[in-house]
Amino acid sequence: MGLSLTLARRFFSASGENGKRASRPAIAIATAGIAVGLAVMLISVCVVRGFQAEVAGKLMGFGSHMEVLDYNTFASPESFPVTADTALINALENLPEVSKVQRYAEKIGILKTEESFAAIELKGLSPEYDTDFIQKHLVAGKLPHLSDTASTNRIVLSKQLATDLQLAVGDRVYAYFFEDNVKMRRFTIAAIYQTNMKQFDRTFVLTDLHTVQRLNSWDESKASGLEIRIRDFARLAESKITVEEVVNALPDTAGTVRSVLTIRENPRTAGVFNWLTLLDTNVYVILVLILLVAAFSMISGLLILILERTQTIGVLKALGATNTRLRHTFLYYGAFIVLRGMLFGNILSLLILWAQDRFGLVHLNPETYYVDTVPVSLEWWPIVLVNVATLLLTVATLVIPSFLISRIQPARAIRFD
Repeated sequence: MGLSLTLARRFFSASGENGKRASRPAIAIATAGIAVGLAVMLISVCVVRGFQAEVAGKLMGFGSHMEVLDYNTFASPESFPVTADTALINALENLPEVSKVQRYAEKIGILKTEESFAAIELKGLSPEYDTDFIQKHLVAGKLPHLSDTASTNRIVLSKQLATDLQLAVGDRVYAYFFEDNVKMRRFTIAAIYQTNMKQFDRTFVLTDLHTVQRLNSWDESKASGLEIRIRDFARLAESKITVEEVVNALPDTAGTVRSVLTIRENPRTAGVFNWLTLLDTNVYVILVLILLVAAFSMISGLLILILERTQTIGVLKALGATNTRLRHTFLYYGAFIVLRGMLFGNILSLLILWAQDRFGLVHLNPETYYVDTVPVSLEWWPIVLVNVATLLLTVATLVIPSFLISRIQPARAIRFD
């Protein structure tokens, strides 16, 4: 191993010397192939993971990891209430998997101005509701006080609705809600948000919980559901089982059968999550294709290197070097080339990713992609995994051309020109 490694280092150092050698363009092409291929793979993985995290975060911001509700809600335009009593909330909050439990209530209605109208889903938020997501996406105004004991008659609507209805912060607008009779409320626009999630921006209007409870003629113990945030999203399926055990152990006092739905099962969000999962397939295809291209470039490069050093191989064989030792020498040689290409590829990709993360250089159409700039995820473990896989798979493919060495005969190789 020591002699093979020493010879490989000598060959690698000599490849950088001036002179007309066939190996110079071959090594340059192989190095460039590895560098560009690795950069493309790293950028693809980081962009897709960043996109998945950004869109999933927006879905969770409008809802949560899990919900406890009446499943009949999805078969009707109106919400079916569940009893959100203190006993259930405390039991859920005491679970080690759960980080947050929050109540909400919903009501279908219409916002109407003199010139236009829009169908909305009014969502009432409880005082304990986590509003960090909404605060982050406010473009005007500020959130109203969230209460479960008094109505503020103040709402937060999306920029899309504000544009369609020609409304601004401070304007007043009438809302109509239909059951056995028509209920009318006049609201004041407290704030405007923009998330670029069309399925939410075009309908969701936010207000306090008490307002929606009164519109639904519910008492303070009723809600459309409970939103549950867990500490580890990777353990979503296991956490659901634990939550279901608690919910089933505390039946609804009104006789409602409460269901537990994860964000991956909820009809509102399941389709987008399935689409995000399909993006993984695109990444796998890109990784396989780029690795194949990089491997073929290294195979052709190593073949050239072996042919160029046929005389050297013949001399070493004449001195007693075995085929195995010489194969190891050229495998080390190829590994050095791969490592140099990977170094350049990492530098190139990380610079591009850092610039995009810092300055948002590449923009997207938010109506199509839900985000206005290309998001990136700079987690260390996918970057390390891609690097290790590239090194191992590329060097492994070099084993095949290295067997050409065993066919070189010393007597003929020494005379090779």
